[in-house]
Amino acid sequence: MHIRTIQQRDNTEQADLIRKVFREFGIDRPGTVYTDPTTDHLFELFEKSGSVYWVAEKNGELAGGCGIFPTPGLPEGCAELVKFYVSSAYRSKGVGKLLMEQSIRSAREMGYTQLYLESFPELEKAVSMYEREGFQAISAPLGQSGHSACTLWMVKVL
Repeated sequence: MHIRTIQQRDNTEQADLIRKVFREFGIDRPGTVYTDPTTDHLFELFEKSGSVYWVAEKNGELAGGCGIFPTPGLPEGCAELVKFYVSSAYRSKGVGKLLMEQSIRSAREMGYTQLYLESFPELEKAVSMYEREGFQAISAPLGQSGHSACTLWMVKVL
């Protein structure tokens, strides 16, 4: 498994992977990454200063991705862990853990002191991983992600 930053050529394949996961878990609805137009342009989105998007690749196939983004409206020193999805073929094989660890490491290197994320209870295995990594549930969303359909919010102190 090779972990690298996203390339422009990855845009379509990664967007397809993300939307497939949303359909798989029945969370393909408005107010989510599923309908967010930036999902089709991840390379361009993550050119923003203070952000990075990592993809896992094996034999030329994208297995998943995870990023850090300075979402508007977050508290000082806080970034968002975003667009973290792993293809069903690569789950429970350590790919998600590799992507999350790389993203957390990047956030620290960029000087962030907290990470925030938005999710859904339907993504039960992911939520368990977040908890193992030290994310704690909070009662309301932070920032202005535009993903109003999310119902689970978590923060980790770095």
